[in-house]
Parts: sequence; C-alpha cells; structure tokens
Amino acid sequence: MANTASRLITLIMLLQRKPNQKAGDLAEELAVSVRSVHRYIATLEEMGIPIYSERGPHGGFSLVRGYRMPPLVFTPEEAVAVYLGTSLVEEMWGRLYRDAARGVLAKLDNLLPDEQRQEVAWARRKLVATSFHRGEQEPLLPNLEKIRRAVHERRRLAIDYRRRENPEPSRRLVDPYALVHQWGWWYVVGFCHLRKDKRTFRIDRIQAMTLTDQTFDEPHDFDIHLYLADVWKQKPKVHARMCFSRRFASIALADLWQWDAVEQQAGGSVEVAFTAPNLEWAASTALAYGGAAIVTAPDALKALVKERALGIAAQYESLSDHDDKIDDDRMIQR
Repeated sequence: MANTASRLITLIMLLQRKPNQKAGDLAEELAVSVRSVHRYIATLEEMGIPIYSERGPHGGFSLVRGYRMPPLVFTPEEAVAVYLGTSLVEEMWGRLYRDAARGVLAKLDNLLPDEQRQEVAWARRKLVATSFHRGEQEPLLPNLEKIRRAVHERRRLAIDYRRRENPEPSRRLVDPYALVHQWGWWYVVGFCHLRKDKRTFRIDRIQAMTLTDQTFDEPHDFDIHLYLADVWKQKPKVHARMCFSRRFASIALADLWQWDAVEQQAGGSVEVAFTAPNLEWAASTALAYGGAAIVTAPDALKALVKERALGIAAQYESLSDHDDKIDDDRMIQR
C-alpha cells in the first residue's frame, strides 16, 4: 500500500466483501500491525463510515448492512491501472474499441480527484507500451470487425485460408469461438468443419472471408484460456542449444529474453538454450546471429543451419559471377 488513504479504501473493500473479520486477518491483508488496523477503524468511524464490531469467536469488524462505497473511488495506483489497461485496449484493438477506450479516459479525467489525476498524468508521460503488432494492423481491420461480429452473434464464417507451406488457399467453414492476439499476431480460434476439430487460424493468412447467416452453438465447456494453454503444451517443440564464443558472449547476454537458460563457461563463452515450435523457426533464430553463434544441439538443427548457410553462400557466389559478367560486358562496350 502506498499511503494511508490507499489502506483506508482497501479496508472498506475488505469489510464490504466479507463481514465479521478479525483484526489480525485484516492486518495481514493490509500488511500492517493489528494496532494500525484499530487506528484505521477509528479513522473511518470519524469519517462517518458505519462500522461495528462484535466480540466472541465468530465476531469481528463489519460494515453496517446495506452500506456500499461510492462508485469510482480509486487509489492513485488503481487509477493508473485503469488508465494503462484502457490505453492497451486502444493500442491492441485499434479502431474496434478506440472510441470506447477514449470515452473511458475522458470520464476518468472528469471524475477523478486531483491526486489520482496527477498520478494518471505522470503515467501518461512515463509509462508507455506500444508496437504490439508484428505487421500493419489497418489492412486487417475489416476481417477483425467481421470476426468480432461473428464471435458475438455466433455466426459461421466461410474463409479462404492459405497455410505457410501451401500457397494455394483452401476453403474452410469455421465456427469462431474467440478472437486472440498472441505473439504479435491476430488469430481466430474455432471449429473447422473441414478438419472436424478445433483449429487456430492466423488472420493475415485469410485471403477472403464471408460472414454467413448460419449460426452455431459453442460447446458449453469451451474455455479459450485453457485451450490456448493446452495447444501450446501439445505442440511439438525443438529444444535447441547454441554456443557464443567469448568474443560474442555480450551478444548472447544482451538477448536474455530469447533464452530458456544461459550458462557462462569457464573460458568466457556462453551457451544458451531456447525452444522453438519447429526446426525452421530454430534455424532462423540461429542464422540471425550469423557467425556469432554455433548450434550444438540437436543434430537435425545443425544440419539444417549448415544447409541453409551453404545455400545462402551459393546464392551470393552466383550473384558475384553475374555482377562480374555485367562489368565485363560494360568494358567491351567501352
């Protein structure tokens, strides 16, 4: 808790949530002493908050039945949390919820007391989150709006979907259960009638979409959060390791967010472990570091990185020969 005002508001909420609370339990929730709880209770009584106490094993402090806190009573930290959350909604969902997000911020600005408004103004200047999307979001908005409507109205979608490994799109009928933003990409999760199972579709790979008049019933036990967690667990993964020599150890240490584990070796080199959804992804990660890193495991990844590196080198050799021929032709013309 940042200050006494914050603790007093939290104390009211605790008493409102559950009657007959012991001073010791309240002290533990507030991270203060029992003596401080009694002092806060006295302060609230002086402010006119109707609190009473009962003695005995089942007694404790309670609010008078029917009392409720006035709406929009926030601590400064809670006000900032509302502002940050609303700002993220605008950043993540763009035009879909931009007006609603800005409306919430306008109401906060009009209703918050000076202390909370000053805290929110500080957060606007100092706490910034942006650039969540890997690509430009504007081209996706028509499909995002259509999918949001389909999820809300439980209407079936007809989509032409292009998978990465197959440039030719396939026609799918999908019952959309949820719209998801994850790893910088937008996805729609639902039942695919072609595969007869739940599937996840990346929205930027949808070539065409039609919102049909057919409706569907979503399974009553479907939980999008459990589904996403389960899908991630079940997906095949590549557990890879790379070694950065002493000369390039600082590069590995500068990208700690990428690694599952980092081991500094006696000679100054650094070995890192990371997880990728497939060999291609793992190879892209390794190749991004060029000669700074050497794959040490698994063998299949080492072979693939070598194959890709040789292919890149061959392309540049061919390009060099092509440039030399152009230079020779120019010399002849002169």
